[in-house]
Amino acid sequence: MEQLTTFLATHAGLAPFVAAALAAAETTAFLSVLIPSTALLMAVGAAASTGAFPLLPIWVGAVIGAMIGSSFSWWLGRRFGPAILQMWPLRDQPDVTARAQDAFLRWGVLAVPAGHFIGPLRAVVFLWAGLSGMGFWRFQAVNLAGAALWAWAIPMTGELGGSLVAWFWHFLGA
Repeated sequence: MEQLTTFLATHAGLAPFVAAALAAAETTAFLSVLIPSTALLMAVGAAASTGAFPLLPIWVGAVIGAMIGSSFSWWLGRRFGPAILQMWPLRDQPDVTARAQDAFLRWGVLAVPAGHFIGPLRAVVFLWAGLSGMGFWRFQAVNLAGAALWAWAIPMTGELGGSLVAWFWHFLGA
């Protein structure tokens, strides 16, 4: 995390592209299990609280990345159907796929924006949207709302945390 924030402080113009890559990794089925993008985006938000770079380009990049990753996951579900559930790592975690199915049965299309915020669902909910036959434009409409809110909330949480630590540090006179 420290290397990432140092890199972004030095190359602030690349911040939206880094945020896009992290958000795409976080919302892409299979890849989201391997890369701790949410924690990294929070760290980027914390670094933004120092004034090293503005938060708006990070938000824009993260929205674009989240849309790319989740749309690709939707496509995988649509293209490969139930067979994709038999691939690693999903075949080893039937409870995760069952939760995604339950979310769709319970919440309908609202499972898509919720999937951005619920870690265990994130790896599967966009796949399930495609697998369940949800149309592309209907998916994109609800996905954009969830992606935009998630891409704001995650770095903003880091920025607020960074500001709070700085305030507390200043309060202690350090």
